[in-house]
Amino acid sequence: MNKFILNYLGIFFILLSILSFFNIIYSYYFNLYLNINTYFYTFLISLLVGLFSLIYKRQEGKINIYQKIFTVFMGYFLLPVFISIPFYLSIYNVTFLDCYFEAISGFTSTGFTIFENIKHIDESLILWRSTSQWIGGIYFLFSILLLIDIFDDSLKKSLTHFISFNYSEIFKQFLKILILYTALTFLIFLILKFINLRTFDSFNLSMTIISSGGFLPINSIDTIINTNLKEIVMAFLMLFPFFSLYLFYNIFFLKNKTLNFFAEDIYLFIYFLFLISIFFILFNFNYDFSSILFSLTSSMSNIGISLINSPENLWFIYLIIIVIGGSFFSTSSGLRLLKIFFLFRYSINEILSYSKPNYIYTNKFKLIETSIDQKDINKYFLSVLIFIISLLLIISLFTIFHINFDEAFKLGILTLMNTVNSSMYNLSNFNFFDLNTQSKLVMIIFMIIGRIELLTLVIIAKKFLFKN
Repeated sequence: MNKFILNYLGIFFILLSILSFFNIIYSYYFNLYLNINTYFYTFLISLLVGLFSLIYKRQEGKINIYQKIFTVFMGYFLLPVFISIPFYLSIYNVTFLDCYFEAISGFTSTGFTIFENIKHIDESLILWRSTSQWIGGIYFLFSILLLIDIFDDSLKKSLTHFISFNYSEIFKQFLKILILYTALTFLIFLILKFINLRTFDSFNLSMTIISSGGFLPINSIDTIINTNLKEIVMAFLMLFPFFSLYLFYNIFFLKNKTLNFFAEDIYLFIYFLFLISIFFILFNFNYDFSSILFSLTSSMSNIGISLINSPENLWFIYLIIIVIGGSFFSTSSGLRLLKIFFLFRYSINEILSYSKPNYIYTNKFKLIETSIDQKDINKYFLSVLIFIISLLLIISLFTIFHINFDEAFKLGILTLMNTVNSSMYNLSNFNFFDLNTQSKLVMIIFMIIGRIELLTLVIIAKKFLFKN
């Protein structure tokens, strides 16, 4: 196997061993001995695999894009195997498929769970669920860097200002991302503590929020987010995975700042203000606006958690918001706002060109010092097309495996967009534990597909279907 692939995955195996060791320390400190041995197995196995991967000496030339995509896919399938060990060896007698489903759901920051009653789970295992989402979030961010070549110039512009992407530098970026990601996690933790959440809940929520995950340390978020102030604070905290990870870096550390450094985040902020205004005008008289704000930001960031009093009749609007997504370099999923915006702008120009053929319509965009060429537009249309095909396929498979169409439609979008089911989408009572094996396997595959840029599927298809 290629040295680069082993080294890349080895970093995350080592990180996983460190996090499992933290779980061991936590279990010892709070006398949580029920499942403590399970974390020892994860710690030892992931440490040994990680060390072997890092010391592998075989030298290889520069890897191509297909090998990079293969590496990312390998991580999404292999790392959850190690994450599932504590679930499988716990006292709860869960099948390996269910454990792997839980691990995949955590690692892809989706949030589907087989555990119906969190109160009956050992605290250390709850912490492990949150940890799986935290490491999944950073794996996703680093994978974006690895696959940067498949993206267009406009979307990666905010990164290339201060990040080098050549082969010799790619691993040096890991530490930078890890420090920033950890710092933002700690900031969220401090804010949650400031609004009087208990330490355990604050720590778990900080890991799931920054990763755009949906795992909760309790059965219902309403039991701890029980005032309007807490709802508003929580709502704004869920915007962290909506904006670019480097937003704060750009604000505090970049010199000679220009609007171009913040172009994408400015568009995202305008989009956020637009939605807030519309929702306030239309729904403020019928619902508690703090709960509306909570549901809105939860959908925008692809987290998906909701309060009990969230309006269920708006579920289709929330699903559309989920599909749109957030920043290019964030832990949120979705098609990405800028892609949708560029496609809309391009489509309008094409329509106008038919009515006024003598006019010249350019695809230049304010705030971004570049124009979008036809090749990039084709990529955007292709991403949308792949999403539609993937959605139709997963809905069809769900209905074949005896899930009714209404639930299949909602689950299809939530699976591809890696968003947890909740009362916002009339799916709060959906039982994943009782799903048949085929449905669970479908969801495992499509959770991974949804987490990886859909364009990678086209590149893989091109590799095997076309010679030239």
